[in-house]
Amino acid sequence: MLGFLEKMTLHPGDLSSADIVTLRQAKLSKEAIQQAIYIAAFFNIIDRIADTLDFEVFSPENFAHRAALTLQRGYRFSQP
Repeated sequence: MLGFLEKMTLHPGDLSSADIVTLRQAKLSKEAIQQAIYIAAFFNIIDRIADTLDFEVFSPENFAHRAALTLQRGYRFSQP
């Protein structure tokens, strides 16, 4: 799956139905393939928007801190 997603991201014109056949032969369900494609496409869009708008990239320490807060509070933006 990761190779397929890399190809989808970097060389989408090279994808063919044979790529899906390979995934199906690896016992991946149609639903799992669709989900992976949707998630990768979403992150590709977000990445391009972030690059275009020159978003700040947080340090690894900041990411770890924010992850800990997210685990504690969930994804809400403010305390109730």
